[in-house]
Amino acid sequence: MSGNITWQKSSFSGGDDNQNCVELAEADGQILLRESNAPGTVITTDRNNLRAFLAGVKAGEFDHLAN
Repeated sequence: MSGNITWQKSSFSGGDDNQNCVELAEADGQILLRESNAPGTVITTDRNNLRAFLAGVKAGEFDHLAN
């Protein structure tokens, strides 16, 4: 991965910079995901897979994991 990577977290994670959350970025045409409390572990996906995952989240398919 080249250049500087700008990580973004959801506004739903709260305003505390120390709060653990999932962060996303884009680099070299790939979507990167990491946990803010484990920044050295990064997984990659592409836009289509991320789009499908987000559609599932919006549809409530993963709600049982948050309870």
